[in-house]
Amino acid sequence: MWQQILNKFRRFPAQEKVIRLILQRGFQVNDRSRVVSGEIEIPHAQIAKELGVDRRVVDTTAEAIRSDEELYKIFRNIRSMIFLGEVAPVLALGVIEITPNDAARHGILGNVASAVAKYGLSIRQAVSDDPYFVESPKLTIITDGKIPGDLVKVLMEVEGVKRVTVY
Repeated sequence: MWQQILNKFRRFPAQEKVIRLILQRGFQVNDRSRVVSGEIEIPHAQIAKELGVDRRVVDTTAEAIRSDEELYKIFRNIRSMIFLGEVAPVLALGVIEITPNDAARHGILGNVASAVAKYGLSIRQAVSDDPYFVESPKLTIITDGKIPGDLVKVLMEVEGVKRVTVY
């Protein structure tokens, strides 16, 4: 699905940059062709500045989204979510970052979650990067406590896991 969205803007590299940013940030496009987060309007000039494009590119992209029924259904309903990865250590939560050999491989999340559960840790959050938007996707697991060293060894043995980093 993401590839189909990006394909609609393939001939317009600057607009594709805008689309990627809107998706990555979980912004929406409202019925007035404005980029928003909930009811908060994101100035198109600010988006343009961050991306190094003209503000009119952002305007045109938002208008293209609004005028395309399929795109509008997606972009009016997409939402951002809180990600605990950066603040987990401050909150005394454990962080496991899994780098897969192949992000499209089935079962990595399930096998990692099973291993974590066997060590008596609860998973507070599991976030997997989308390989369409992230060059080196990772799976980040936030646990309710510190990560035992033995668990790292077990996780390295999970099929499809290339690297395990603990914070």
